[in-house]
Amino acid sequence: MTKSEKLALFNTGLYGITAEEYSNGKDNVTVVKEMLDAGIKIIQYREKEKEMGEKYRQCVAIGKLAKEAGALFIVNDHMDIAVAVEADGVHIGQDDIPIDMARKLVGEDMIIGLSTHSPEQGKEAIKKGADYIGVGPIFKTFTKKNVCDPVGLEYLEYVVNNLSIPYVAIGGIKEHNIKEVSDKGAQCICLVTDIVGADDIKDKVKKLKNIIR
Repeated sequence: MTKSEKLALFNTGLYGITAEEYSNGKDNVTVVKEMLDAGIKIIQYREKEKEMGEKYRQCVAIGKLAKEAGALFIVNDHMDIAVAVEADGVHIGQDDIPIDMARKLVGEDMIIGLSTHSPEQGKEAIKKGADYIGVGPIFKTFTKKNVCDPVGLEYLEYVVNNLSIPYVAIGGIKEHNIKEVSDKGAQCICLVTDIVGADDIKDKVKKLKNIIR
């Protein structure tokens, strides 16, 4: 996939993130397969607790599944793993290494996503060369430790109306409030626990897509 083809997938509705501790006993590879079978076109591997070797092995398997499904595979934080498994992208936070240094490590072809929490950070991300931004947390979230307070729908609205960069709305979004996010114009929305913890991921994704249509 070219970079523009990768970024075009941010218009396909849902962005999936792994979270094994919320996956009802299923491992990340199994959950990702179900997400891809349900039609999700962007997968981010986010895993804080495992040993590096296990993270690498899971990323090899997930990267292969994503490629077969024509989906985008992004690795959270671990640029070394992203490069080793030839992922499509890497996602970093405000307190990680600067984007220009990340670019030196991952090269020009890999997309770099940056979490942002305010209009200032969104504009700065564009200036520094991010390919896409995370916008949130929209609502209170418990899947990440040391997360900032919710930014609400105002920042999302700002991004939709003012910034010309792909983005994903994230943080505390569930089936019961996804319509509020979609109604603000979000083209790409991430739900973590609602998807990975669903008994039937395919059915859950279908319901979510019907709401945001």
